Amino acid sequence: SAYLIVGGDILWKAIKNIARGQIFDENFLMTVASIGAFFLTEYAEGVAVMLFYQVGELFQSSAVSKSRRSISDLMDIRPDYANIMRGDALVQVDPEEVQVGDIIIVKPGERIPLDGVVEEGYSALDTSALTGESVPREVGMGDSVISGCINQNGKLSIRVSREFDQSTVAKILEMVENSSDKKAKSENFITRFARYYTPTVVIAAAILALVPPLITGQPFDVWIVRALTFLVISCPCALVISVPLSFFGGIGGASKSGVLVKGSNYLEALAKTEIVVFDKTGTLTKGNFVVSEVHPVNMSSDELIKLAAYAEDYSSHPIASSIKKAYGKPVDSSQIKDIEEIAGHGVKAFIGGKEVLAGNAKLMKLKQISYEDAASAGTVVYIAVDGKYAGYIRIEDEIKPDSAQAISDLKAAGIKQTIMLTGDSDAVGRKVASALNLDEVYTELLPADKVEQMEKLMEQKSGKGMLAFVGDGINDAPVLARADIGIAMGGLGSDAAIEAADIVIMTDETSKISTAIQISKKTLRIVRQNIVFSLAVKAFVLILGATGYASMWAAIFADVGVSVIAILNAIRALNVKKFNKVS
Repeated sequence: SAYLIVGGDILWKAIKNIARGQIFDENFLMTVASIGAFFLTEYAEGVAVMLFYQVGELFQSSAVSKSRRSISDLMDIRPDYANIMRGDALVQVDPEEVQVGDIIIVKPGERIPLDGVVEEGYSALDTSALTGESVPREVGMGDSVISGCINQNGKLSIRVSREFDQSTVAKILEMVENSSDKKAKSENFITRFARYYTPTVVIAAAILALVPPLITGQPFDVWIVRALTFLVISCPCALVISVPLSFFGGIGGASKSGVLVKGSNYLEALAKTEIVVFDKTGTLTKGNFVVSEVHPVNMSSDELIKLAAYAEDYSSHPIASSIKKAYGKPVDSSQIKDIEEIAGHGVKAFIGGKEVLAGNAKLMKLKQISYEDAASAGTVVYIAVDGKYAGYIRIEDEIKPDSAQAISDLKAAGIKQTIMLTGDSDAVGRKVASALNLDEVYTELLPADKVEQMEKLMEQKSGKGMLAFVGDGINDAPVLARADIGIAMGGLGSDAAIEAADIVIMTDETSKISTAIQISKKTLRIVRQNIVFSLAVKAFVLILGATGYASMWAAIFADVGVSVIAILNAIRALNVKKFNKVS
């Protein structure tokens, strides 16, 4: 009765699997070994086989649940409803019913159900479920927001920009759900290994039970005990359970850090990465322009900025916006008259009665104004007042605060080469590469040129080393798909880039790439430890069992004990705190 209480379900699983034609699995091995022990009147050993096997299963179940929870936390980001105005009433509807262009209301404490742009309101968003970041993100009118974030304090009116099935949250859920379909080489090896290994050891046990007694004339029961012990020892539970569990834990740990990995094969490949290639704009830089230098002639910096801001007041171009932002004061439009845009050159306007020219070097040459050539890195806006040169303003794409540290961390993590590809000018590209201490830079590349350059880099890399490309734009999608591993930046990155990538960094932080690589290396290290440890212990105790030096109790340890140790080791893949630096 004790046997049936402890091992009844294992016995039933074995019978059901035999009926389906799936004979050689761990349930079959445990059943044969324990029933054989009963026939030999080794009742305690028979019950112990099942008891300790169940203990191992309990550890496995607990470990899987822990790993699954870390990933399923992401599943909580799926919104249950959206608030939408119907007549004069605010009603809750399924997010899938909301159309592009609809206005939805998100109250404090509610989750944003769809991607959109803030039409009205100001609030802080908790993005931790998507990005792993604890610091709230401030949003106001005109800011883009993504689904899955929690609105913390203010009421927001949001104009929907994408239907639910195309929203950030839907894409994330799809990635998570499909991540287990893409197995690493190590996992595929273990699956194939178990398929051939189990029937082989069953045949070997049968031979061990029958052949030696027939040859030596020894009693059958001695060799049957050895054969049953051999069967228990040979159960491949430790490998079959711990290797997928290690990868599952690694993917779960990465998701807690704001890194989504689309499959364990990509996690394994990331650990073997030797070269990391970056796009520039939006990846290493912020993708928005800021005034980096003001160089006035015969006037103050404030006066020069003011004239430029007034001249560019009508324009919504990013360069004009950066100048107005640097000026930081309201523009008195009553002082601006006769604005004339000179295509490809710049603008002419009368400001406070003075003729002001603001534009590129071609504008200065067109108006025959002697000027100081400041062309190098960045975009230069030259200013002239009443036909005389008044100075220049340099505008540059701002480097992300963590980019330099990210490159340093990658090199510390064992990356041999860091390379940048950009469509920007050679001067700009080299300045950014120098500031970040990159090994190589290729500039003035069109999208097709980037793919061609990537092909060359792929040919140059060593055999087993992997090449990863990091990008965020639509034009990066072909390059992301061509690289060994494509890494897309951010939930706010291009849909095409996220679709083509194998790994998605949910924050805008370049430093997360080194975090992902460290997690992948730790995971692969754990996988190798479990494979070597499990096979070594199994081989040693199998020899002892076949020669009569290992009892059924030793066999139980070789099976259940090794499994428990391997499972506990696999759980370590979930612990990624040391890789998440507090900034």
